[in-house]
Amino acid sequence: MADQKTRNTLIIGGARSGKSNFAHELAMKMPQPVLFVATAEAGDEEMRLRIERHKKARPDTWRTLEATTLVGERICQEIGALPTVIVDCITLLVSNILNKHLDIDGEPAKPGLIEEEVMAEIGLLVDCISRVNAGFIVVTNEVGQGLVPTSSTARLYRDVLGKVNQILAKEADDVYMMVSGLPIKIKFFVHFAQDTAR
Repeated sequence: MADQKTRNTLIIGGARSGKSNFAHELAMKMPQPVLFVATAEAGDEEMRLRIERHKKARPDTWRTLEATTLVGERICQEIGALPTVIVDCITLLVSNILNKHLDIDGEPAKPGLIEEEVMAEIGLLVDCISRVNAGFIVVTNEVGQGLVPTSSTARLYRDVLGKVNQILAKEADDVYMMVSGLPIKIKFFVHFAQDTAR
């Protein structure tokens, strides 16, 4: 059974901040084997090679589930008795949904519909995390600390991902912020023993 004190961990940080490596380190300390949920799409050769490198870096005992959308639903369908799950990453999951709704000029055709679909997706994931008897490590990017994007698409993406991150951080037991490969714990799970004297 997964350790209930760390059953839901969120790792957030900028690009190349060490999020995925830290997720792997945490997972290796948790019950094995691990279900690694990959949300990336191999849209070009560079991304395909990157995905292949990531696959080779995982232990052979880990199982990979490729799910570009409907992540919570897919996990609940396929997890079986696996005790630990990594979802890497939410950033690409939101991007996958956004890209389905862009017009020929790369602009969001229906911003409201995009946000609605993203929130439904995250709702399914949160529901799955609450129902499945496994420890979860969820990886996401912090994209709101730079300059305001000049395009409406980028602004929509930043705003929606920011809302998603707030939801996931609220639901998480532990939250780590990654800075230059260093994990900074910014939310702690406090376990209160049941008072049996009453």
